[in-house]
Amino acid sequence: MTEEARLREQICDLAKSLFDRGLTHGSTGNISARTSDGGLLVSPTGTSFGRLDPSRLSRFDGNGQHIAGDKPTKEMPLHSAFYSTRSQAGAVVHLHSCHAVAWSMMPDVNEDDFLPPLTPYAIMQLGRVKLLPFFRPGDPAMGEAVRGLAGKRTAVMLANHGPVVAGKDVEAACNAIEELEATARLAMLTCGCRPRQLKAEEILDVVTTFNVEWEA
Repeated sequence: MTEEARLREQICDLAKSLFDRGLTHGSTGNISARTSDGGLLVSPTGTSFGRLDPSRLSRFDGNGQHIAGDKPTKEMPLHSAFYSTRSQAGAVVHLHSCHAVAWSMMPDVNEDDFLPPLTPYAIMQLGRVKLLPFFRPGDPAMGEAVRGLAGKRTAVMLANHGPVVAGKDVEAACNAIEELEATARLAMLTCGCRPRQLKAEEILDVVTTFNVEWEA
């Protein structure tokens, strides 16, 4: 099996795992990963994470031209924005996960720190998550909003829509977006209960120990 064939299988296996556990539903969500030649493999438009076909993934060359496979997701501006502003990004995942979307609808959520510091794991895997405004699905302005962050965030939350996370590879991106959803779930479960949050010095200890990106 070639390296690209293995990557195609991995994308579909991880997407199905996310779907089977209810982290996205129907034909929502999209996923992409860099190939060894600098191109991209991307989930096609209108497809379900539970039923992706490795042979039909959209294939882009290193110049960003669609060269094979089905028509790509309409959220390509999001994916392209992360790849162009974060040279280390090897994969991007976008979900419509329930608790993250619910948390984005809550009043007084911090736009610069979308996730409250409840556990060290979200800090380790995501850094600070930026809450972006609502955009209609497929709006190129979403990509421009990500570009406006100048590569300083690995994860964003699209208000009333869903999270988007970039990682060094497809497994890391999927793990991180699962952590985002789990933390949002904790936030919803403890909403109004004044839960203990990590103190500033505890956050700093995690950031320095694990060399976390923590941009203002």
